[in-house]
Amino acid sequence: MTTDPDLDSFPLVAKGRKFQDFTVAQEIDHHWGRTLTRADTVAFSTATCAWLPLHLNTEYAHEHGHPDVVVNPMLVLCTVVGLSVEDLSEAGGPFLGIDDCVFHLPVYPGDTLTARSEVISTRTSSTRPGVGIVSWRTEAHNQRGELVAELRRTNLVAMRALPNEKEG
Repeated sequence: MTTDPDLDSFPLVAKGRKFQDFTVAQEIDHHWGRTLTRADTVAFSTATCAWLPLHLNTEYAHEHGHPDVVVNPMLVLCTVVGLSVEDLSEAGGPFLGIDDCVFHLPVYPGDTLTARSEVISTRTSSTRPGVGIVSWRTEAHNQRGELVAELRRTNLVAMRALPNEKEG
């Protein structure tokens, strides 16, 4: 007979960075990257009801000068943000938005994306004690090192508690 595990016996491990861990001009290389496949773009486009033939029809893509279907740019954006989460916002805190998003080159099935971010601003929140606001400029490159996308994103980030305070 199997019994349920005692979940209380597993220690909680804090993940992610706090506000104080970020400094302007700091550069962060995100993990090993992600190869986007034809299945990824078909599933994403179908799930989001984005029926553009450029993302789903190989012959249409060929007729418009592409060697293959083009990966849905919103999937590229989601992938790039996802690659950066562990390093930038995994500790939580409300996402405040994306600005200045530019797609420089098309991404095709089989391309591997990597991402790198630079801290472009930090400030304490004037209305929320214990948190700061951090903005990053993130670039995505393909396996050939070509810049395919860039964006600026901003999050509220919790501050590290002072020694006499309890982190929540």
